[in-house]
Amino acid sequence: MSTLFWGGGANAQKLPMPQNLPQNLQIHGFASQSWLKSSDNNVFGKSSSDSGSFDFRELGLNASMRPLTNLQFSVQGLSRWAGKGSTGNIRLDYGFVDYTYYTGENGQLGIRLGRMKNPLGFYNDTRDVPFTRPSILLPQSIYFDRTRKLAIAADGMHLYGEYRSDLGDISFQGGVVRPLVRGTEAEAAVFGRLFSGHLTPEISYVSRVNYELDGGRIRFAVSATQLNMGFSPGTGDVLKDGSVRFTPLVFSAQYNAERWSLTAEYALRHLEYKNFGPALPNMDFTGESYYFQGAYRITPEWEGIVRYDVLYTDGSDPHGTKWAAARAGRQAYNRFAKDITVGLRWSITPEFMLRAEYHRVNGTGWLSTLDNPVSSDLAQHWNLFSILGSYRF
Repeated sequence: MSTLFWGGGANAQKLPMPQNLPQNLQIHGFASQSWLKSSDNNVFGKSSSDSGSFDFRELGLNASMRPLTNLQFSVQGLSRWAGKGSTGNIRLDYGFVDYTYYTGENGQLGIRLGRMKNPLGFYNDTRDVPFTRPSILLPQSIYFDRTRKLAIAADGMHLYGEYRSDLGDISFQGGVVRPLVRGTEAEAAVFGRLFSGHLTPEISYVSRVNYELDGGRIRFAVSATQLNMGFSPGTGDVLKDGSVRFTPLVFSAQYNAERWSLTAEYALRHLEYKNFGPALPNMDFTGESYYFQGAYRITPEWEGIVRYDVLYTDGSDPHGTKWAAARAGRQAYNRFAKDITVGLRWSITPEFMLRAEYHRVNGTGWLSTLDNPVSSDLAQHWNLFSILGSYRF
């Protein structure tokens, strides 16, 4: 895996280990605090208030141990504040056993069991650590923060492998999992509101194939996922025990030079709602997302980024006009978002980083309904400015 993927060129230095630990035990952690100010609409708390929002912070502690050459245990606990969707509860971010049952000169095969990151696009595996993200906010057209818990990890089994040759390196990862669907964040994203019942996990499938040439100078990936969820109605719910199927297909490409990188990803997101009754008729539509991103490493300590990010909730109705016409009081711009982002990163030391970025957004398609409960109050054109400080050890 290229160092650019994990942290970005000179920013990916190996950190010193705490002392007095067994040789095969590694412990790392991170902490970050952000401030966000938006002209309209709320992101991670009341960012549209005069004082902005400090309700975006992340604390993580992870450990790994390799008692045998081909056996590793990994675990990470995370506490995350991100507006009303994440309120700082400590939870298991990932925890799994990794057994490599074949290692050869040109490749390897292995299996993982437990709670693992979903292999989705270039950034989902490492999006929890601020140092490994290309910006404060990832491209929201593909890496939704309003459904972060649902997308980032699942419980189950993964098979993985890698083959290396002079023509490039090919790796794959695929598995059978149960998605993490409990909580208000996922329910608000799936239904647009909260009910007394709750979502239930069903057997789902994840997969990704990567190709790299020249140690990561050129990278391609295809990710295919099928997340299946049910619904258990509560007292007084108008919904019946229906089902939701979410099937994203993501195509990823990246070129890395000595001082600059170009990245693009394109996604088709198929969504089906079935058997919820008259209150939520059956629906079946495919959304479309893409972004183009450029990063330039000005010096080993400074990096600039620019990105254009587009989300269409329904590709057959990209600007939401048909959807809004059928729903009184709803705005067409609730169904799309076009985001121009510019940002700057300053790596003060290998352990401490500052970031600042500006977003100019047309549309509200990726905003959380928990932080913005009245859709008619949302503004179509809005600005977002954010600052982040992060420390790791």
